[in-house]
Amino acid sequence: MEEKQYVYIMLSDTGTLFTTMIKAYTKAPYNHASLAFDQELNEMYSFGRRNPKNPLHGGFVKENIRTGTYSRYPETTCVIYRLKVSEREKQKMKRILEVFIKKHNKFLYNILGVIWVSLKEPIEFSNSYFCSQFVADILNRSGIYLWDKLPIMVTPEDFRKSKCLELLYEGKLANYLKPNDGE
Repeated sequence: MEEKQYVYIMLSDTGTLFTTMIKAYTKAPYNHASLAFDQELNEMYSFGRRNPKNPLHGGFVKENIRTGTYSRYPETTCVIYRLKVSEREKQKMKRILEVFIKKHNKFLYNILGVIWVSLKEPIEFSNSYFCSQFVADILNRSGIYLWDKLPIMVTPEDFRKSKCLELLYEGKLANYLKPNDGE
């Protein structure tokens, strides 16, 4: 019998000016999506800020909940889900990610895609993604289809509404995985 495998999807809101503007338009509580391979979120990937101080310099990023952008915004709120996958699907995701990792400088943040998805008009550029598009694309290319729409049309809110995802945590990111007193 195959052991249960999971991937983790974190939706977050750092409260920055950029995310506040997105939130004002979408009315959704979270505006950033990341994909992780462990419940502790040590191995987490997305498209976002490459430099925490510069929101305009974006692309493929390996994120860390204790450093980088998240450490600059301690009031970040999040919701964390897990998705049951097969070992084969998880390995396929990791193989696809290897291309992003090896060629990370070749990928750009698709800011126009963010604007156009809100207008329900997809606009794609090669080697250019926004966060939820990236996570949906990795899932799709691994054989996991959570929605009947193209990855370019997937928003963080679509993850929140998916019946396939199991809620693990919602609250301040700083409180996630805090060690319990006395343990």
